[in-house]
Amino acid sequence: MTPIICLVTNRHRLAPGASLEVQIERLVAQAAEAGRAGVEFIQLRERDLEGAALVRLARRILKAAAPAKVLINDRADVALAAGAHGVHLRSDSYDAGRLRPLGPTGWLIGRSVHSAAEAIAAGGAADYLMFGPVYPTPSKPGAPPAGADELKKVAAAADTPVLAIGGVTRSRLSEVAAAGSAGIAAIELFLPPGAGFPERPGIAAAVRAIRAAFGTRFD
Repeated sequence: MTPIICLVTNRHRLAPGASLEVQIERLVAQAAEAGRAGVEFIQLRERDLEGAALVRLARRILKAAAPAKVLINDRADVALAAGAHGVHLRSDSYDAGRLRPLGPTGWLIGRSVHSAAEAIAAGGAADYLMFGPVYPTPSKPGAPPAGADELKKVAAAADTPVLAIGGVTRSRLSEVAAAGSAGIAAIELFLPPGAGFPERPGIAAAVRAIRAAFGTRFD
C-alpha cells in the first residue's frame, strides 16, 4: 500500500518567535523540501492570515512544493483565487458535494471528521477524510485523543480514504497503518529535528519511515 502523506503547515511552530517575513520564508522552504521528499499533499493551514496574504503565500507554496498538491484549509475562495489543487474542510464546514462544482476538474476536497458517524455522514462527497486527534497533540491540547481503536472503526466505516492526524510520531506509524489508515497528516513529524525532539527525523527521513511502516518499497 502506498500511503497518502500530508504535511500540515504551522508557521508559529516552524519558526517560533520569528517575524512574519521570516516565518513565511521558512514555510516556503519547508514546502520545497516536502515536495522534493515525496510528500503528496500540503495543507496550508495559516488560519490567522487574511485572504490576500494567504493567496500570495499559497501561490508561492504552489510553485515551491511541486509536484506536491497544495490544499487550503477551509478557504475555498482562497484556493480558487490562488489556483490551488483543492481545499480541506473543517468538520462543520461547507458540504463537499455542493462545493465541488465551484472548482475545476480534478479539484481535491478533504474533510476533517471526529467519529465514525461523521465519516459515514460525509459519504463519498470528499476525496479523503482526516480523522483525529488520534493521540495527544500540542496542536489541540484540550481535545481528548481518540486512539487507534477508534481510528480503525472510522477507517472501516468510511467510503473514502482516511488519514490519521494528531500526535502521529515515528513510533506510532505501524499502529496507524495496522488500524487501516490510508496515510497520515502531521505538523510536528515534519518540523526540523533538534535537541529534545527525537521523534522529528526531518522531512525526507519521515517520508521514508512512513512508507516503510505502510509496507511500501522505496529506493
